[in-house]
Amino acid sequence: MKGVTYDTGALLAAERNDRRVWALHRGLLLEEVEPVVPAAVLAQAWRGGSRQANLARFLRLCEIEAMGEAQARRVGVLARTSAHDDVVDLSVVEGAVRRGDVVVSGDAEHIRLIAGATGVKLEIEPI
Repeated sequence: MKGVTYDTGALLAAERNDRRVWALHRGLLLEEVEPVVPAAVLAQAWRGGSRQANLARFLRLCEIEAMGEAQARRVGVLARTSAHDDVVDLSVVEGAVRRGDVVVSGDAEHIRLIAGATGVKLEIEPI
């Protein structure tokens, strides 16, 4: 299995205890695939407190990818080429394209539109 990047929709589904996203997550972990969560995605989904216990558990075995200067510049270029300004979604697409990941997304069409500007056809698993 190739790598996987989660968008905010995937995290919110985990928080709601969505069985489908949890089954997908368990399957990935069994295949020793460590899902990637861009730091901007975590910031968009995280509010803290005991109400997010499901999300905290979900994130335990994910890699949280920080955004350094080089990636920030690539995301900025993608913002220009895609005519899109949502840095969170742009960071999901940039990282997934760079790694060759599948994207698990709550807004597959949005991700597909941004990916179109890269010339790469991303595999997207809608949730």
